[in-house]
Amino acid sequence: MFGLVLVAVIVLGLWMTLALIGLVFKLVFGLIGGMFWVFGGFVGLLFASILSLVLLPVAGLLMLPLLLPALAFGTLIWLLLRSPRQPVVITQYR
Repeated sequence: MFGLVLVAVIVLGLWMTLALIGLVFKLVFGLIGGMFWVFGGFVGLLFASILSLVLLPVAGLLMLPLLLPALAFGTLIWLLLRSPRQPVVITQYR
C-alpha cells in the first residue's frame, strides 16, 4: 500500500511540475505575443495615418465637382448675410 501511495505522489508531483512549466511557457509566450500585437497595432496606425495624409486631399479634390453647387449656395448665403447695409431710419408721425 505504501508503494502505491509513493507512486501516486511521484506521478502527481511530476504532473504538477510539468503543469507549472507549461504555465510559465504559456505566460511568457502570451506576453511576447502581446508585445507583437501592440507593435503591429502601432505599425498599422502609422501606415493608416500616412495613407490618410496622402489620400484625403485626393479624395477632397475628387469630391469637389459634386460639392461645388453646395459650396456656391453657401457662398451666396454668406455674401448676402455679410453684405454691408445702410441703417434703417425710423420716422415717427404725430
